[in-house]
Parts: sequence; structure tokens; C-alpha cells
Amino acid sequence: MESAGELSYMENGESNKSVMGKETCNNNGGVIRTAHNRSNSFMRKKSDPILVSTIRFQMLRQFLANLQQVIFGTKLAVLFPAIPLAIAADYYKFGRPWIFALSLLGLTPLAERVSFLTEQIAYYTGPTVGGLLNATCGNATELIIALFALYQNKIHVLKYSLMGSVLSNLLLVLGTSLLCGGLANLKKEQRYDRKQADVNSGLLLLGLLCHMLPLMFRYAAQPSGVSIAESTLELSRASSVVMLVAYIGYIVFQLKTHRQIFDAQGDGGEDEDEEKAVIGFWSGFSWLVGMTLIIALLSEYVVGTVEAASETWGISISFISIILIPIVGNAAEHAGAIIFAFKNKLDISLGVALGSATQISMFAVPLCVIVGWIMRIPMDLDFSLLETGCLALTILVVAFTLQDGTSHYMKGVVLCLCYIAISACFFVHKIPAPLDQTNVNLELNSA
Repeated sequence: MESAGELSYMENGESNKSVMGKETCNNNGGVIRTAHNRSNSFMRKKSDPILVSTIRFQMLRQFLANLQQVIFGTKLAVLFPAIPLAIAADYYKFGRPWIFALSLLGLTPLAERVSFLTEQIAYYTGPTVGGLLNATCGNATELIIALFALYQNKIHVLKYSLMGSVLSNLLLVLGTSLLCGGLANLKKEQRYDRKQADVNSGLLLLGLLCHMLPLMFRYAAQPSGVSIAESTLELSRASSVVMLVAYIGYIVFQLKTHRQIFDAQGDGGEDEDEEKAVIGFWSGFSWLVGMTLIIALLSEYVVGTVEAASETWGISISFISIILIPIVGNAAEHAGAIIFAFKNKLDISLGVALGSATQISMFAVPLCVIVGWIMRIPMDLDFSLLETGCLALTILVVAFTLQDGTSHYMKGVVLCLCYIAISACFFVHKIPAPLDQTNVNLELNSA
């Protein structure tokens, strides 16, 4: 049941100031609008509550008002029909590549709407819980796809999709933002706060170290001919625990002890009018649960049809998982980061790119290892030499690019060219046949 303040909003087009007044000021303990929220806000459009205020039945009026805000409150609403089309394609046994393509398109608006709903819920839960919600749901699409790949024992798809998210954020999103921002502000000096860049770079380097340890361990033991599969798995699980502890420390750092560093991402001036809840807590929670279930369904379609799409289109699974899935899944967030760079707000663009990459590297990857441990599936941190090498070079290039606190378009050119080179590499790269067999043997041994 909606509160009286919400009913007043539905009928008069105004929010209840007594309920919302304390929640729209960031500096006084209100809701933190993260870089993810701000980047997605450019994909939203305002809805007119007067359109549904003339409906007599209260419950119907509330439902239509929520529908107007959640479904039609985004510029990506045109992609929502892809969701029922994907379900129908699966039900009527259409071509599996069609199911894959429609599911991938349907995930694009859902990812943006999840960000919107977590922001709405945060107005009622306060800054700490709201910040935790944003941190957890910031890359919900990639995480759900990874968990379904883990459940179906498609370890290679899981590793490729998560690593692709890190690469696309660090090279494509950040590179395009620096390039477009530099070209749009040729006569201005673009500066950003190095403190948040240093924090994220340090965590990414820690994650890289944890990825490299199992790989180096495997190569060091190769000359002796001794099987070290179990030892590599145990090392990966121990490293994953370390990564999760570090990520928890990062959340405390971001939301509590050094919150001012991340609050400095936005000036708050032009967003003042938007910082009001437009739907109720339970309505937002219900919509969030429903959309998460739909994301889970479409993610299952994506994971189950990726091989068929690869064979039909003649594209390697590595290219689809590393390049296509991350780009389409977070298109709204990526577009928002580029728009902020055009407006010379690089702190927000960096917050989107580096924050997402850090969350995937330090939270999603180790979480999948721990979940695989519980499910007795041998998921490890050994991403093979090519993938780990690309990840290491990417993190080092980005760390050197961001070390001086200023930006120009040539930095964006370098990052974009790096992404094109890596994309070309994985376009022709095929998954080695022994990879899945190794996982099967590991599972049999652990059983």
C-alpha cells in the first residue's frame, strides 16, 4: 500500500516534502548519487503524473503511475518488446541465434531500470543501505549471467564475460569518454580528482595479482610434470577470500570513512530537481524483484544459446563473451559516462568506468569462485595466459594514463586503439579444447 505522501504525488504531481526533505541532501546524510546513477540518468525522461491522475480507481491509478515511471520513464523503452519476443522465440523453438540476440537487446533497458529502482529505494533506506544497494546491483546483469554460466558449468563463458566487462570499462568506456571529452573541450583544461582514481587503480592491481598467482603457479610446476590442479583451485579460493575482504574495505572506505572523495564527483546543482522519489518503497522493491527475475530468465537464454550464435555467425565465443555481451549489457551506463565527459565532468566518467571495473574484478569474480566452491564446481582464478596478459597490460596502461590528474583527447585515442587491438585478437581466438575437459576432470577428482 502506498503512503499518503505518494498518493499526493500521484494526484498533484508533487512529492511529500515532509517525507523526502531529509533525503535529498547529500551533505546532511541523504542519498548518495553514485557515478552509476548519474550516468544512467541521461537515459531517463520525465513522466507527467497528470496523465493518470484522472483515473478514479486508486489501485489502478497507482499501478499505472508506477508503470509510467518504470517502463516508459526511459529512452530505452523501445527495446522492451525484445523481452516478450525472446520468450516467444524460445517457446516456439525459433533459431537459437535469434533467442540470443533478442535476449541481449532485452537486457539493455533492464540494466538501466535496475539502477533507477535501486536509486528510488535508496531514498527510503538512507545513504548507507542505499550505497550498498548501488554497489551490489551496479553490475547485476553481468553477475547474473556469470552465475548462470557457473550453474551450467560453462566456466569459459563465465571467465570471458567477466573479464570482458573489466576490459570494456577500462578501455572502451574510459577511452571514449576521454576522447569525446577532449575533443569537445579543446580550449579547456580537463582535470579530475586523482584520489578516487588511485584507490581504484590500487584495487585493480591487487585483483590482477590474485589472477596472476594461479597462472604463475601452474607454469612454475609444468616442468616437473606434477599435477597441481587441486593446489591451483585452493590457491584461487584463498585469493578470492582476500579479494572479497578488500572489496568490503573499499565499500566502508567509500560510504563511511572517506565518503567526501566520492561525493565530490557531482556538483549537485543541475540534479537538485531530480533527487526526489517518484515511486514508493514497496512498489520499487516489487519492480526490482520482478525485473531481476526477468534478467535471470534472459541471462539463462544468453548462456544457453551463446554457442549456437557463435557457430551460426562464425564468430568465436571469446569475442561474443568479451566484446558483445559487456557492450550491450551496459550500453546506457556507458553512454551516460561519455555524455558527462562532453560536459567536462570527468570525475563522474571515471567513477563509472573505474568503479564498474573494480566491482567486477574484486567482487563478481571472487564471488563466483566462492559460489562454485559451495556448488562443488571447480571455478578458479586461472584465466589462461592470453586473457591475463591482456588484463595486466590494460590495468597498467590505464594506471599510467591517469597518473597526472589531467586529460586530453590523445589519452582517449590510445585507450580506444588498445581496445580495438584486443578485440581483433579475440575475434580470431578460439577456446582450447582441453579447457572444459580439464574442468570436468577436476570436478571428478574433487568428488
